[in-house]
Amino acid sequence: MAAHDAVEVILAKRDKHELTDSQIDWVIDAYTRGEVADEQMSALAMAILLNGMNRTEIARWTAAMIASGERMDYSTLSRPTADTHSTGGVGDKITLPLAPACGVAVPQLSGRGLGHTGGTLDKLESVPGWRAALSNEEMFAILEDVGAVICAAGDGLAPADKKLYALRDVTGTVEAIPLIASSIMSKKIAEGTGALVLDVKVGSGAFMKDLATARELAETMVALGTDAGVHTVALLTDMATPLGLTAGNAIEVAESVEVLAGGGPADVVELTLALAREMLAGAGRDDVDPADKLADGSAMDAWKAMIRAQGGDPDAALPEAKESHVVAAPASGTLTRLDAMAVGLAAWRLGAGRARKEDPVQAGAGVVWHARPGDEVTEGEPLFTLLTDEPERFDRALASLEGGYDFGDGAGFTRGEIVLDRIS
Repeated sequence: MAAHDAVEVILAKRDKHELTDSQIDWVIDAYTRGEVADEQMSALAMAILLNGMNRTEIARWTAAMIASGERMDYSTLSRPTADTHSTGGVGDKITLPLAPACGVAVPQLSGRGLGHTGGTLDKLESVPGWRAALSNEEMFAILEDVGAVICAAGDGLAPADKKLYALRDVTGTVEAIPLIASSIMSKKIAEGTGALVLDVKVGSGAFMKDLATARELAETMVALGTDAGVHTVALLTDMATPLGLTAGNAIEVAESVEVLAGGGPADVVELTLALAREMLAGAGRDDVDPADKLADGSAMDAWKAMIRAQGGDPDAALPEAKESHVVAAPASGTLTRLDAMAVGLAAWRLGAGRARKEDPVQAGAGVVWHARPGDEVTEGEPLFTLLTDEPERFDRALASLEGGYDFGDGAGFTRGEIVLDRIS
């Protein structure tokens, strides 16, 4: 006879009790094996969203998710490992230049986009020939040879999370901090990296809209990593304004390549270097400066080698959208606000993102903005360029941008900091 049953566990959390280690171990294992039904796990997820979990419960929940699958071990590699994870934003292409610029082995297991936030794998799949699915053997070989790999997590890594993630997405329980923290950290701890740097986004374009909630999530994840023996730090970074000048798939790859070539938007470069320096410090390699790797071309060499190792052609032309629509600036002055959520929704509605996991994405779709907050704008000049293969998408994308930006005379305007806080 089973040690527990689903209703007992649901009732315990509904009535605000602390779940026992035994209850947590049982419910995660039984759900992964199909003994606990989706509607029962939905009820438990909602109870967790409403009533929370303490640090002991979250740690045990994370450990149970890790135990549902395999754990990777990079101890045989000739260099230390460090990884990063972003909680998701708009124009957030940082992983692309970050992995090659870092200088230690970066085993980056990434995901696909959902809703208004872009997915790293979707972006890279716009590179002709590139493939996300690698065997563990391929991944190890590329890490040893190139020093960076970006790929999809295999089915063997935290399968409980894969199942629960899909369920949370359709049951209104995505925002539960215990479930976000355990989802991210179960995969990252199982992945076996030695050091982990978390980029926790704050603002309109992020899941965490305010600093207090973002700090709670960051502190929860840092504690989980530290307790599991992984050197973990988190940076709280601004996502009120989108990063760089593009939101989409191929257009973000192109912008990332500009950064790797020693150029690119200042905010993308700044955040790439901030995260890379934290990763290097965590891996004990303070002697490496990632800015040098961008300047001397070695980061670009690593990028090209990484793309080739995964079947891609780094020199091939990237896909371009069939249709474009230019939005002219309605007035002259200083752009004082550009809302990340408005831009993210527009890119999504143009076909750069998906509403459901199984939906396809358009490689060439997205939004280019021709000014960032603080820049001077002239009436009638291009403010946005919208890109899609399906022109009927323009109207809804334009509606997303309405009210998403402001102009002023620029007096007293200052650009905010990108890195808002550091949690360790």
